[in-house]
Parts: sequence; structure tokens; C-alpha cells
Amino acid sequence: MAETRPNFLIIVADDLGFSDCGCFGSEISTPNIDALAKEANALRFTNYHVAAACSPTRSMLMTGTDHHIAGLGQLQEMTRASPAHYGKPGHEGYLNERVVALPELLSDGGYFTCMSGKWHLGLKPEHWPHQRGFQRSFALLPGCANHYAYEPEYQDPHTEPGKFFETATRALHVEDNRVIAKLPDDFYSSDAYADTMIKYLDGRTEEEKEKPFFAYLPFSAPHWPLQAPSEVCEKYRGVYDDGPEVLRQKRIAKLKEIGMVEPHVKAHDVVFADGKPENWDELDEETRKSSSRAMEVYAGMVDRMDWNIGRVLDYLKETGEYDNTFILFMSDNGAEGASYEADAIVGTSIMEHVHKYYDNSLDNIGRGNSFVWYGCRWAQAATAPSRLYKMHSTEGGCRVPLVVRPPIAKDSSNSTTSGAITHAFCTVMDIVPTVLELANLEHPATYHGRTIAPLRGRSWIDFLSSITNGNENKNGGEIPEIHPFTYAVGFEIRGSGAVRRGNWKITFVPAPRGPHRWELFDIKADPGETKDLSGQFPEVMKELLALWQDYKTEVGSVGVADEWPEFHQGGATLADEMEDPYAWIKYIGRPEITPDRIKPLLPVVG
Repeated sequence: MAETRPNFLIIVADDLGFSDCGCFGSEISTPNIDALAKEANALRFTNYHVAAACSPTRSMLMTGTDHHIAGLGQLQEMTRASPAHYGKPGHEGYLNERVVALPELLSDGGYFTCMSGKWHLGLKPEHWPHQRGFQRSFALLPGCANHYAYEPEYQDPHTEPGKFFETATRALHVEDNRVIAKLPDDFYSSDAYADTMIKYLDGRTEEEKEKPFFAYLPFSAPHWPLQAPSEVCEKYRGVYDDGPEVLRQKRIAKLKEIGMVEPHVKAHDVVFADGKPENWDELDEETRKSSSRAMEVYAGMVDRMDWNIGRVLDYLKETGEYDNTFILFMSDNGAEGASYEADAIVGTSIMEHVHKYYDNSLDNIGRGNSFVWYGCRWAQAATAPSRLYKMHSTEGGCRVPLVVRPPIAKDSSNSTTSGAITHAFCTVMDIVPTVLELANLEHPATYHGRTIAPLRGRSWIDFLSSITNGNENKNGGEIPEIHPFTYAVGFEIRGSGAVRRGNWKITFVPAPRGPHRWELFDIKADPGETKDLSGQFPEVMKELLALWQDYKTEVGSVGVADEWPEFHQGGATLADEMEDPYAWIKYIGRPEITPDRIKPLLPVVG
């Protein structure tokens, strides 16, 4: 470890699957992430867990506590449509007053703080990054947007694009405390975020350069709409023509070959949710071509993100700040497997809008005026051998890639010579206590007169020190665990719940993608969650169900899917436009279509 307070570079990918990087078994070219993972003292984590959705994970990353406590109990895009969740404590849709954000503490503690990328933690000005401790910030406010900042010319801009697309299209960005009126004509999200991060670091004053820095680089790639520069996508032309099942088997085999998955592990079967024939060869040729082309573009997005990560790392090497920087790369949840076209309630309206305003012809897929996702089949190739994908509290939804490169000590002669793999269980809530300990700062019980929720994670410093000091087991044994065997942690997203304690895990997967009941798994022997042991170990099941009730009460979860009425994202919302910031996205900076009653509420575009 470094002798002085280190810098921090926290990099987050959006909806990246477990095996989507080369160092995690992928065919996608990610040389910069791979090189980072191979460095002395670097670690690849195979058992790192997050919430199964974007903003809930990001709230935990920023606060070190559960997302139901921090204000993002669910994606706000869903909370606004769910009577069971709307208005409940912990479901405000922004970092609430019960938490203090990590950059606030670091800024107070003498760090230069900056971010460039996706925020998704509040749309009102009082909830922007600039108000939560970032001294410089270039932030995408919504949860996703067109990566080229393209928007169609709507026939009726007063009523279009509708509830689903009003939160998924516009590239609404703020810099510090002002809305950006127009993005550059050559804007592409990943390029812009790396450009701006380098600009912020390079533009520090001499006084700021004397301080350590905390740099947060959360990409919006590879979240849909799948879009990437054509020259990058061309590298993958034809690679996926054999379909997702062939890719899935290759990825599983590679994961086992490189030691990230045990040879005995049985993969969970693919769960089909798109209403199409299960056999790739039974799909018509046009569907197969469009599907494989979407996957090519997805690979291009990951490739381009890695290239931009390399640019930031090269900058730190050029300035001499690289060695004393704690570098972390992660995904915010499992791969996105939604097949919106198959949704019984909103699928028709979504596809009508896509066909009306976008060009999804084969040769145009991936361009700014296209709008595609890749669906449940490709997602499960990326999460295999785990079960399902994003929005499920299964391993496929919550287990994500993590690479950590601790600072390099001046005398690193006792350190390991290359990167290692660890199977130690840990969660995103561990990052705040780890960063604070490295920065010699405390997490407060109160902040600015507010009572603050305590940390629910645990620092990795002792764990990392056992590796950087060369004290790991030389005989091939496990690197020490981070959490004790008795540590219990809960998960819940959109009614899919889980509790894990030691090697035991209970999981609730709602119908139609699961049995709509609790199941019990030995997660070490069966990480694919393929064999329900609840009948064989009823006492363990009873204990973990009691822990679920404790968790639900402690954090304020509304519960699993059989405890509240079903709702549909993109359907009707509960809040009036006056009360719903997500309805403001299409109005900000556009007075000609903004209702007069809303105009006073909107931030000024500068």
C-alpha cells in the first residue's frame, strides 16, 4: 500500500455482464482493463455483488449503505408507476437526507473531487453531483440516453415521446451547477466522459494538484440503446453469427479454463422471455442477422469504453500519479436481458414508437438514429453460469466483474508479481469504508446536523494488505475472506429478493421467470442456483427467511412480488408533472413546449 494518502479512480460500466471483459473470459477486446488486472497486486473478484439495477447500486457505491436506505429503493422510473412504492421512505429517487455521499466526506477531508459520466441519483438541482461533494462534474442526469445525443423530431412534442421514452432518450447533461444547452455535434458518450475527466484532472490549479484526488468515471455504456462508432463495430462483424448459445458455451468454458469458475459448476438453463422460438436455427434469417448485429454493436461499445479507460490511465502515467492511485473497475449490475417488445402491456407502444422514429435496418444498427437492445439470450451468455440477469436478485443480476489495483508502494519488492483471482465474497457497500480508511477519514454519525445511517459494508484494507505484503497462501489456498461466515446481507429489486449468509442463499424470482416462491441454494457448490435445497434443509430455510424479514424491516423494502400489486414501467405514472422530475426531462431548456405551470420549477439552461 502507498505511504501517503492515495488518489482514487472509480470506473463503473453500465449493464456490463460478468464475462464481458477479456480478463473475465470474453472475446471482446479490452486490453486496458486486462492489463490493469494483470498488474502486481491487482485482483479480479469473482464473488463481488451489487444491487441488480443501475441507480440502486450507484447509491450504495456513494454511501456504503443499502439502497433502500439511501433513497433509491427501486429505479425511480419504476417507483413513479408503482402505488406500493411511490412516496415510501427510501424511495425518493435521489440520495436522501439519511446519507452522506462519499465525495462530500472526501472534499471536506482535503481531496479534489470530480466526476464525468452517468449520475442517475437525482434530477433536481439540489440533488446534482455538485451538491453532493463533487467540485467538478459533467453528469448525465437520467438513467440512459442516446449515446450520440440524437433525438427525433416528434410530430407532437407536447405528448411525445411518451412515458417510457421520456426517461430513456434525451442526453440531458449538467456541468457543475448548470444545464448544458447543446452538446457538441461529434458527441459520443464514452469519448466525452473520458475527455472531460482528463480535462478536469489536467485543469487543476497548483493548489488542487497538491491534494490527492477522487475521480469518478461512470460510463453509460454498454446500456441500451446499443450504439458505437462503426469502425469499432466492424471488428466484430460475423463473430456472433452462430448465436447466443454458442457464445454462452464458449464463455463458460473460458471462465473455467482461467480459474474464475470451478470445473464442477453447473450452469443455469437459459430462461426465455422474448416470445420467440428457443432454438437459434428456428428463428428467421432477418431476426438472426439483426440480433447478431446488435451483439456486434454491444461488443463495440465495450471495446470503445476500454479504449477510453486506457486514455485516462495513460494520462495518470504521464503525470506520475498512476502508482499512487487506487483504481477500481466494476459493473453496476448484471447484463440487461429485458425484451421490451414482448411486454404484454407496453411492448406494442414501445415498438410502434421505435418503428416511427428510428432506422433499425440491418446496416444502420448501432448508429445514432437507431434504437436497439440485445435481449435475454445474449444477456445470459454474459451472466453464465449464473441465473438470469439485471432486475433479478439472482447471481446473474447481482454478481458482476470487479478489478481492483491498489496503490503501488515505493518499496514493493515483497508484492505479488502479477494479478490474482479471489473468490472472497464482498459487496459494493464495502467500497466507502475502504476508501475512507485509505484516506484516513471517518464516517460520521451526523453530518450538517443530520443523523446519518451507519455503514453496512466492511473495509478491504486488511484483506488487500495480506496480498500486497506477500502474505497470501503460497500453497494455492484461499486468500483470506473479507466478511465472516456469519455475515448476512439482503437484496431486493422489483420484488425479486435474496438473503445470503455464508454459503447459503435464499432467492425469490417472480413469475414468469421463476417459481414465484423462495428457494434455497448452497451458493458455493451451486453458483448457478440450479438445485433448490429448501426441502432438504428446512431449518436453514427457516433461519434465512427470518433474516429476510429482519432485512426488509431494517432497510424499508416493500417486499417481494407477491406482497404488492404489479405495475408496468412506461405505463401511467402516479405523480402529477408538477411533482415528477422525470416528466421534466423533455421540457428542460425547451420553453416552447413547456406548460406554464411547470416553467418556474425547471432549472435554468446556461
